[in-house]
Amino acid sequence: MNKPIKRAFLDTEDGQILYRLGGEGEPLFLLHQNFRSSDEFRELMPIFAQKRLVIAMDFLGLGDSDKPPRMYSIEDYAKTVILLMDELGIETTSILGNHTGACVAAEVAAAYSGRVKKIILCNIDNFSEEGKAALSHKFANLKINSDGSHLIQRWLARANYIGSAELNHRWVLDDLKCFGYPWYAPLAVIDYCQRMEERLRLVKAPTLILSGTEDVKQLERLGFANADNREFIVRSIPHAKMIDIQGGTICMMNQIPEEISKIAIEFLDEKSVDFR
Repeated sequence: MNKPIKRAFLDTEDGQILYRLGGEGEPLFLLHQNFRSSDEFRELMPIFAQKRLVIAMDFLGLGDSDKPPRMYSIEDYAKTVILLMDELGIETTSILGNHTGACVAAEVAAAYSGRVKKIILCNIDNFSEEGKAALSHKFANLKINSDGSHLIQRWLARANYIGSAELNHRWVLDDLKCFGYPWYAPLAVIDYCQRMEERLRLVKAPTLILSGTEDVKQLERLGFANADNREFIVRSIPHAKMIDIQGGTICMMNQIPEEISKIAIEFLDEKSVDFR
């Protein structure tokens, strides 16, 4: 029987943060990508909650959390993870993050090493200057069009690989919650790339990197990043290894939760991890 997943809000000086939690035991935080929300982990949370306390939050500016009064950095988002840990009385936790969430997970591990046991970084990238420019250009105009054309544009953006109308609907709903507001999380990632290597070298926690093979191909097609970026990241973290997820896309948290959870649980349950 699945453990119930509940919702609550954390009050911060910059607004309310929505979070979901369920289960009992060793805590595991799940951090989403942009322009998603904690809904990215709807399929994974019940699996993890069978044996763990699992928590997923909506980053400020995304999902059902408030829009902050200023642009947030990855370091700012890392602080909100610590705020929620403190609110829930959690001293140490493991963290799984995807794309933007992976950057935040890495920064939590770098800045608050005593609070983190293990981290799982999914589809993390260090964008080149060309990649950052391409990324900025593609999402520069998330505007509400009077003719509603932005609705079909967002529907078609991932239709060729998301594989499910229902899942695409969930993604588009999260997309649209960001329209008409500053480009919070993506700009934070672009900024973070400038200092990512030095931050990654501070990570002390055992680290597993999960790299979706189809996600890399899509990023290469868009001119954002390439497979070498992820090899660079695994070399930068003192205690890390990488596993390729064959067929894994940007949506792999939703599409293959059984495979992702199996690999993650095996890593989290290992008593001793020595990758180097």
